[in-house]
Amino acid sequence: METTGTRMKGLAVGLLLFVLASGAYSATTQEPYGAAAAKADKDLTIEEMLVYAIQDEYLARAEYKAILAKFGNVRPFSNIVSAEETHVSYLKSAFSKYNLSVPLDEAGGRIVVPSTLEEANRAGVQAEIENIAMYNRFLGAPALQAATYADIRSLFQTLKDASENHLKAFQNQLSK
Repeated sequence: METTGTRMKGLAVGLLLFVLASGAYSATTQEPYGAAAAKADKDLTIEEMLVYAIQDEYLARAEYKAILAKFGNVRPFSNIVSAEETHVSYLKSAFSKYNLSVPLDEAGGRIVVPSTLEEANRAGVQAEIENIAMYNRFLGAPALQAATYADIRSLFQTLKDASENHLKAFQNQLSK
């Protein structure tokens, strides 16, 4: 004989299965991407650095575009999103020069749009801090020290410098 407790457990299991099957909740987390993946990788190759870099730039661009879509043409996002486009372009050129396949932009499915502009600026601060740390790590990587890769070192330095400017812009916004 089915009790109320057994029936409730059955309904809960059924609801959980429905939610999982509908895609409203993912039981597994996504693989690390961008700066998070770079941080987890203990033996970076030049190609991996380029992949992580473009993924992280894709993430920033997608998040900043989504923030603009939600909140309108607000600074500093309106300025920085165009810089992210430029960063992606620079990285695509590096992929081309080294005959590497440019990874697909999968960032759109990995972002969460903050609820408020203050949260958006805080997220921007955190994203830029992680981006800067990633580029600092790349710049110190043994694989990147070969003279052959001076162009990539220069590119990563340029991207790091830009991220430092973006970080200041987000911090300035939060101090207002």
